[in-house]
Amino acid sequence: MRRRLLRRAMPLPPPPPPAPRTPGVAGGRLFSSLPPPPPLQSQREVHVWYLLPDELNDASQLKMYMDLLSPSERKTALSMNGEKLQKGAVLSRALVRTTLSRYTDCKVDPGSFEFKKNKFGKPEILWQSDDSKMEWPLHFNISHTSSLIACGITMDTPIGIDIEEKKRKTAKNILSLARRYFTPSEVDYLAKMPDPDAQQKEFIKLWTLKEAYVKALGRGFSGAPFNKFSIELTAKNGIRISVAPKAFKDSDCLSENWQFALAELNSSHYMAVCVEDDSRSSDSGNGRLPLGLKVWKTVPFVEDTLVSGTEAATLIS
Repeated sequence: MRRRLLRRAMPLPPPPPPAPRTPGVAGGRLFSSLPPPPPLQSQREVHVWYLLPDELNDASQLKMYMDLLSPSERKTALSMNGEKLQKGAVLSRALVRTTLSRYTDCKVDPGSFEFKKNKFGKPEILWQSDDSKMEWPLHFNISHTSSLIACGITMDTPIGIDIEEKKRKTAKNILSLARRYFTPSEVDYLAKMPDPDAQQKEFIKLWTLKEAYVKALGRGFSGAPFNKFSIELTAKNGIRISVAPKAFKDSDCLSENWQFALAELNSSHYMAVCVEDDSRSSDSGNGRLPLGLKVWKTVPFVEDTLVSGTEAATLIS
């Protein structure tokens, strides 16, 4: 039956009564329509799945995504101030659940995942002790704006992902803002750009990369302040991170052993991905193996499109 598309998102339905949450195909009506992706073959490979909230306006689809959420996730989504924020919260959690399901050999239903947070608030998968045979070494991270939501997946290695709108509004005085949050070397890098538009673009790129790094660390901004490490964006050496010795009392958490990818998504957003780099051996010019990045645009249960190498996912560095 052809779905009737609404001109605007319908109000999110109230949460249904809690139902038993069991793993396996039986727990989800449409689980079988989530095709498995190519396997993650190394720790330097990253898969990213993104969706565009403005394209998802069908009421039955939104209810389907709502039904995947846990009671606490539904409560959090419905507590958001306004229909747009509620919809974004539902889609964000549904994207995490459906994306993770793809990487479990079709053994875990999207609605049966449970999560925990580390002491800094970063979400992780909570595997039940009686499900030890079904554990996968999956790491994930989510990032969203009002117009795009992205979920990054890795195997056996921490990941941080951040997306920012290319036309994100910033302070008129970029250098003043940079001096507040960035390191002196980053401020100098921006100050050498006479064109205000170019300066703003580079500022947003740096911000996106730094955000991805602190999310990969699992500590957040308070645990790894932006002005305690530098990101270097150079055409010759790609993206590098530099940490000052004993930058602050908790600086032991900071390290330079991380690898980045920076890309444009949907021609409208910058996306930064950061993963731990366990090997410096390489035949590449900068001494590291390149980060393998694959990107899909998705409408979960409906359509998936591999966009790597197209205008929808353009690698910058």
